[in-house]
Amino acid sequence: MRLFKNQKYDKVLLLAVLALVLVGVVMITSIGVPKSIRISAPDLRYADCSNEAVDCYLILKKHLVRAGLGLVAMFVAWKMPYRAWKTLAPIFYAAGLGLLMYVLIAGDSNNTFAKSWINLPALPFIDSVQPSEIAKLGLIFFLSYFFAEKISFEKIGELKEGFLKFALISGLIIVPVALQPDIGSAMIFAFIAVVIYYLAGARISHMLGGALIVAVIAMGLLASSEHIRNRVEAFVNPPSDCTEDYCWQTRQANIAIGSGGFWGKGLTQGIQKSFWLPQAVDDFVFAATSEELGFVRMSLIVLLYAVVAYRSFQIAAHAPSKFAMLTAAGIGTWISVQAFVNIMVNTALFPITGITLPFMSYGGSSMVMTLFGVGVLLNISQNTTLYEYSPDRRRNSRSRDSQPRYSGRYTRV
Repeated sequence: MRLFKNQKYDKVLLLAVLALVLVGVVMITSIGVPKSIRISAPDLRYADCSNEAVDCYLILKKHLVRAGLGLVAMFVAWKMPYRAWKTLAPIFYAAGLGLLMYVLIAGDSNNTFAKSWINLPALPFIDSVQPSEIAKLGLIFFLSYFFAEKISFEKIGELKEGFLKFALISGLIIVPVALQPDIGSAMIFAFIAVVIYYLAGARISHMLGGALIVAVIAMGLLASSEHIRNRVEAFVNPPSDCTEDYCWQTRQANIAIGSGGFWGKGLTQGIQKSFWLPQAVDDFVFAATSEELGFVRMSLIVLLYAVVAYRSFQIAAHAPSKFAMLTAAGIGTWISVQAFVNIMVNTALFPITGITLPFMSYGGSSMVMTLFGVGVLLNISQNTTLYEYSPDRRRNSRSRDSQPRYSGRYTRV
């Protein structure tokens, strides 16, 4: 523990994230067996764990490798000075954009509606990479760098220098994601971009105009895509009898959550994961977990996500520079919005989007990149100054006070 001696960092954030990763590993152990059987022995009609050809813990093994890579990425990002991302922001952004363009040309759908992956069969425990997860961090770094270093506060409020440049930077990333089409991820990108733009000093009138443009584009996508339209219609007016993917998963998720009751059926005792809930370890891990853990324990998991969101924005509030503040706010928005949208989808409060639950879902790109983002947050928390932004943070990128008003915010260990 010498690496952490006499260093300050947000211990609460770290413990909350590690707790979520641990819960995810436990639940993948419990709910991942049916999918492990299907993947390891696809040709066996009545395969079970007693058959030598079956690896009942294949999903767990892959998940552990991915979680391990994510924790390594978190540690590396934690130990890198946050200022380094200011220098690397254009490279990170360009890499994310390049990968997104490659996916449109030669990507894989992996039996889903969206062509969002680059398959890597030579890496059996990784399988594939989802460029949109890399691009999220690229967008956060580059927008933060742009608004902190490349444009003055006065010009941010201008239409040409502020709004149009913001729209171009964001649109270059969001449009390829929407064309996959991955509307859920595109929505997360939009949330991230808008929060950073607002905190940088955007004019409300420009933001409202942008929202109107986005609404028109969204209506166009809704009208042109039958798949998206079916998902929205199934959410607004759920059919009484549906066997299609766009409403079947929501119904089965509701059954899983409802059958879990207050205390759950117990680990390994869930039924929905076996035959009824197709993405039990991926997009619907929250529902599958709810069946086994119940309402009370799931409330604690939701609380952990709320803690992560709160601590992320506290780090942003006490960040040592405008770039650090915008970066921390962007990462906090990414993780918290994605988590709560996923939970809303699982509880039928939002149309199916196809996004993962951070730190818990079986997904390598999401696991590695969200933990990488947490590492960046930890480094920023480790470098918080003894100063605070003025109450109107959007109009003052310099610290106002010279006295340590928040010196006790982060515990020294």
